Amino acid sequence: MRAVNLTLLAVLATLWCPAMAQSSVDYDATVMVNASTGDFAPYFIRSLNGGKVVRASGAALDLSAGISVDRSRRFSWGAGAEVIFDASTANRYDLYDGATRSWTTQTNRPSAAWIQQLYGEIKYRGVLLTVGQKSRGSALLDERLSSGDLTRSCNARPIPGVSLGFIDFQDIPFTDGWVQIDGTVEYGRMTDDGFKRHQYNRYNYLTTQDIWYTYKRCYFRTKPSERLSVTIGMQTAGQFAGSSYFYSRGEIVREDIRGFRLKDVWKMFLPTEGNGNKFYEGNTLGSWDVKARYRLDNGDELSVAFEGPWEDGSGIARRNGTDGLWGIYYHSQRRGLVTGAGLEYLDFHNQSGPLHWAPSDRPGTTLTEHLSGGDDYYNNDTYGAYANYGMAIATPWLLAPIYNLDGFPAFAHTRARGFHAAVKGYVAPDWQYAVKYSYQHALGRGRVPSAHALTDNSMMVRMAWDARSWAPGLKFNATVAFDAGSLRGDNFGALVSVSYSGDFNFKK
Repeated sequence: MRAVNLTLLAVLATLWCPAMAQSSVDYDATVMVNASTGDFAPYFIRSLNGGKVVRASGAALDLSAGISVDRSRRFSWGAGAEVIFDASTANRYDLYDGATRSWTTQTNRPSAAWIQQLYGEIKYRGVLLTVGQKSRGSALLDERLSSGDLTRSCNARPIPGVSLGFIDFQDIPFTDGWVQIDGTVEYGRMTDDGFKRHQYNRYNYLTTQDIWYTYKRCYFRTKPSERLSVTIGMQTAGQFAGSSYFYSRGEIVREDIRGFRLKDVWKMFLPTEGNGNKFYEGNTLGSWDVKARYRLDNGDELSVAFEGPWEDGSGIARRNGTDGLWGIYYHSQRRGLVTGAGLEYLDFHNQSGPLHWAPSDRPGTTLTEHLSGGDDYYNNDTYGAYANYGMAIATPWLLAPIYNLDGFPAFAHTRARGFHAAVKGYVAPDWQYAVKYSYQHALGRGRVPSAHALTDNSMMVRMAWDARSWAPGLKFNATVAFDAGSLRGDNFGALVSVSYSGDFNFKK
């Protein structure tokens, strides 16, 4: 609540400043109604939407307003707010009652209303400071065609915090525009403690409270006006501070109460050993990213991209084989039947091999060689799952904790491989379509494999009508999707939305 109050004050102060008055406030109101046959909405309805639509059936009202930063000015500012009003079906989760040593069920559903975004930002030249809770997607991939970024996507609810970085790629001096740089540093406080208290079983694994979050990115790009342009760099994210509670058969066997200290911010910016046993503060993960874009004679673009995940030193040294996202994409500059297409191969099978041996974990051992492996992407032995309100902060392609109806608080199937395909375009001047398909073959986690391989086939067809010829600002959207297989179950569902957008113009 403290983070929300500080954010609200920052936004109001920004909007109140008359010396920097802007001339236009954009607004949008959307009504969404969904229904499905499963426990949750189908994969392609519930993914990459900021956690707005997750449950099997329901209705929601999404209201937003904002002022965009004027990039043409040396000094500019912006602000935004978005509120969701929701009435969704509930899910029943298994919980363990330590007092009675028995299992019960908890009926959980989203809050009736929540703040999705609330932020203010200031730009000076090419530098942007943002304070608050703002939705952000992938900095490398087009998530309209991709399965999602491996470090941070727009899948989960945004985390309130402060970020400082470049507003976009900036020319590096003395390179004549041939080399550009983009980067950002962000720190925030996760607000899903109440969700975790009511959602997770507290029988095995671990739960966390009061966790802080950080995200950093540094990309270099060659001159984008050239026919061939290459982007290369790294993303890192982390969880730190807070407290962790470790459970075995319903009893707490260990508590790690860390709290928050200002020096933790520095230790997460430049990782340092935290406890004398060659462990580093916090949970740090990320990806090595590469993208090459080629412009054809007619202006259309072909691009290839790779994101290589890492969870510790073995992954960052690329000892995890072919693990990662491998994609090829097409973008057209003209309206037509096909304006974009993408095909991705996803592999999380290797995880630096099945074995991990750290001598410092076993005092007195005669085996002194260190063997780095046994990664468990998006699950950490101290900080738990890389998720916010149960939804994956990174790629939604892997099954997130919110879908574990047994209350297990982690990603249950991180060893998986498969592919994703998407195509979009226009069937008429005001009618757009998108089709997506995904296949996954999952084998549990590296340390806890599943008894049998689980598979999933998911597909989606979406149609959008821009009704500007009838009523400017009015849009209709209809999506049908299904899941089939043993991983996500058999499920069919639909989502219909109606939105109206516009702007209020004011004289300065």
